[in-house]
Amino acid sequence: MKPNIHACFDSSTWTVSYVVFDQPGGSCAIIDPVLDYDHKASRTRTKSADKLVAFIQSRRLSVAWILETHAHADHLSAAGYLKSQLGGKIGIGSGIPEVQKTFKKIFNIGDEFIPDGRHFDHLFDDGEVFSVGALTAKVLFVPGHTPADLAYQFEDTVFVGDTLFMPDVDTARADFPGGDARRLFRSIQKILAFPPQTRLLMCHDYPPTARAVQWESTVAQQRANNIHVHDGIGEDDFVAMRHKRDATLEMPTLLLPSIQVNIRAGYLPLPEDNGVAYFKIPVNLI
Repeated sequence: MKPNIHACFDSSTWTVSYVVFDQPGGSCAIIDPVLDYDHKASRTRTKSADKLVAFIQSRRLSVAWILETHAHADHLSAAGYLKSQLGGKIGIGSGIPEVQKTFKKIFNIGDEFIPDGRHFDHLFDDGEVFSVGALTAKVLFVPGHTPADLAYQFEDTVFVGDTLFMPDVDTARADFPGGDARRLFRSIQKILAFPPQTRLLMCHDYPPTARAVQWESTVAQQRANNIHVHDGIGEDDFVAMRHKRDATLEMPTLLLPSIQVNIRAGYLPLPEDNGVAYFKIPVNLI
């Protein structure tokens, strides 16, 4: 069965979230949902997530899965909120404990946070197959941007997370803790080994001023036109380019709050004794 796909673009974080479903009245998965965050006031809202809720309810869908491609550094996940509203299991890659351990140390999180992935309902292994109603999905490990990136394949469509962007934009950065440009190149080649007509759906778009936001390409388009990894670009050249480019990039605006939520499956840190949850901001460390 071909998947039905509904995309929802968040202009504040340039993130595309997806609802993938088998049929109206059937089952669905949500991929990479966004929790709105005003970093000036440190206040969360659910406007973006509520658009997904409204769509799902309008199609009378039952949520089977809330899927994360990785622990994002550019937006807070709404997975926890959506589970409270719609049910479903929150899934991420089995490499997430490595990411949790890294950031537990960076944020000096206390013993109450155990970095073994228990915050998520399921940790996917490479090649694992699972169902969303009548749909069959397959998990692909694509590390490099982080150690725990996943892509999700539904028939002829692959949701690539942050691994690739539109061909005229580029590829994911590889300078976050645990990132690796060589692993990223090999992960991208894994995706580009799919048949040329395979649909690739992006998690973000940062469009040049000459075009509108887009989030879908094909393997053939990426191999012909991606400015970083088109056919003929070798691994060493890619790694050298990625290192040079990453050295010029600023940290994402929402890096510090995002990671603290996303390693907890979309939940805020536990409230302190005054009933308030706090984000920690390390100084002169990152």
